[in-house]
Amino acid sequence: MAWSFHFVPLLLLLFFLLSSATSGHSSSGNASATATLRPGRELLRQRRIRALLGKLNKPSVKTIESPDGDFIDCVPSHLQPAFDHPKLRGQKPLDPPEERPRNYNSTIAGGSRAGPLVVQAWHAAGETCPEGTVALRRTTEKDLLRASSLGRYGRKPARRITRRDSTGSGHEHAVGYVNSEKYYGAKASVNVWSPRIGDPSEFSLSQIWVLSGSFSNDLNTIEAGWQVSPELYGDSNPRFFTYWTTDAYQETGCYNHNCRGFVQTTNKIAVGAAITPESVYNGRQFDITLLIWKDPKHGHWWLELGPGVVVGYWPSGLFTHLAHHARMVQFGGEIFNAGARGSHTATQMGSGHFPGEGFDRAAYFRNLQVVDWDNSIIRASNLKLLADHPGCYDIKGGFNGYWGTYFYYGGPGRNVKCP
Repeated sequence: MAWSFHFVPLLLLLFFLLSSATSGHSSSGNASATATLRPGRELLRQRRIRALLGKLNKPSVKTIESPDGDFIDCVPSHLQPAFDHPKLRGQKPLDPPEERPRNYNSTIAGGSRAGPLVVQAWHAAGETCPEGTVALRRTTEKDLLRASSLGRYGRKPARRITRRDSTGSGHEHAVGYVNSEKYYGAKASVNVWSPRIGDPSEFSLSQIWVLSGSFSNDLNTIEAGWQVSPELYGDSNPRFFTYWTTDAYQETGCYNHNCRGFVQTTNKIAVGAAITPESVYNGRQFDITLLIWKDPKHGHWWLELGPGVVVGYWPSGLFTHLAHHARMVQFGGEIFNAGARGSHTATQMGSGHFPGEGFDRAAYFRNLQVVDWDNSIIRASNLKLLADHPGCYDIKGGFNGYWGTYFYYGGPGRNVKCP
C-alpha cells in the first residue's frame, strides 16, 4: 500500500510535466504561426500603400520642397488624378470661363487690418511651377500610415445620419445658411486661424458648402475653405482644401486630389498646402475670399481663391442634383468629435474663442453672398444661424455697410458649459 501511495503522485507529476511540455510546444507553435501571419499582413498593407501612392502621385516635371516639409509636384495638367475618372478619362482641363458672375467686384472692403493676398508656405521657397503644369501636394507614405483606414483615406469620417444639425454623428457645426431659392454659387471671406486639435483623429475646418439632395443618402456637396487635420496632413497648420460627395459622404468624393474628381487649372496654388500667415488673437487678421460658381455655358462648378486666382472646377458630370443647381448654401465651421475620452473634445473651432468676443478675437465670415439664377452675385439674405452645441461652439450674426451680411462663430470645445 505504501508503494502505491507514493507511486500515484509520481504518475500525476509525470502527467503534469508532459502536459506542460505539450502546451508549451503548442503555445510556441501558435506564436510562430502568428509571427508568420503578421509579416504577411504587413506585406499586403505595404503593397496597398504603394498602389495608392501610384494612383495619387503623378509624374512631375519639377518638385518644390516647402519649408514646412511638404513636396509640391509640378504635374502636366492633363496627367492629374482627376482624369483617371471614367467620366473624365482622355479629357484635358478647360480654360477658366471668361465670364464671371455679374457684380463680381461688389464685395465690400474688409478693412486695413485684413490681409489681401493669399500666400502658401511653399511660396517661401521662391520657386514656381512651369506653365502647362498644376501644383499638386505630394501624398507620402507617412500620410497613408497615419490614416485610420486606407479604404477611406482622404474622406471625412462616414456618418450614420447626415443632417444639417448632425447631432450624434460626431460632426458638429456652427453655420449660417440659406435654403429658400435655387443657387448657382456662393462667395464669402473668412479669416484663417490655427485651432487646437484635441485628438489626432479629429479636425477643425471653416468652409463654404454648396448643397443639393437629401441629407440621408443622396446629398451632393461642393466644399472649399481652410482646415486643420493632423491625421490627414501630419501637422497643425491651416490648409486650403476642397471636398465633394454625391452620396452623403458614404462612398463617393474626397478631400483635394485624394480621389478622381476635382480638376485643377492653376500652377500658383496647391490644394492641400498650408496657408500663411494666420490671424493673431488681439492682432492682425488675415482672411481669404472664396468664390464658387456654376458656369452657365458648360455647367461646371468653378472655384476661385483670393482676387483672381481660379483654382479649378468640379465637372458637372460628377453630380446628380448639383448637375442642375444647389438648394442650399452654408457658411461656417465644422469639427469632428471622436468621443475617445468619454467627454466632449477640446478641439477648437475658428479661433477657439466664442463669437461674443468680436473682431480681433473671434473667427468670422463676412460679405456672405450667393449667385442667383441670372448669374448675378447678390447678398445672402434671410440667413439662418445654427449652432449644434452652443455651449461648445456658437454663432452670432449681423449686417452693416462695412461687412454686408456677416457672422462671428466658433468656440473652445470642452469647457464648463460643454463638459
